[in-house]
Amino acid sequence: MNEVIQPHIATIDSDGRRYNVSCRVVFDGVEYVGRLWFADESWDDLGLPDRGAFPGRTKEEAIEMARRLTTDELVRRYRRAVAEKRKFHGLRKATDDVLAKIRYLNQVAISMRAGLLDVDGAAQEIDLTEKQLHQLIDRLAACAGIED
Repeated sequence: MNEVIQPHIATIDSDGRRYNVSCRVVFDGVEYVGRLWFADESWDDLGLPDRGAFPGRTKEEAIEMARRLTTDELVRRYRRAVAEKRKFHGLRKATDDVLAKIRYLNQVAISMRAGLLDVDGAAQEIDLTEKQLHQLIDRLAACAGIED
């Protein structure tokens, strides 16, 4: 349920550089939400996210929406992402990971209370997720103040 995937969508050229375009998809507790990420082929970094979202009932539906974009549309989205570029990508990714874990924790608790999950299994999953949250929070300080 809390699996994050980021499949390759396309490769684009902009301003003499090549960028790999992927679509990061997460389940937010209601729907799957995809966001484009643009990574320079010659760099080993997280890339640059687009603020536009692709909501879907399934991961595949969100990915398909991203794959339907033309090359020109992808280039325009890349330019928008550059214009709105965040400076602290590592901290943003860590924050996104914490929020995704919190949403997952809440979804497990809701499912347990609704009788969709057995209490013992849900309790183990909640404990594991809480430990993972603590590990993520411990990493936040290392990301703070570092521009990417």
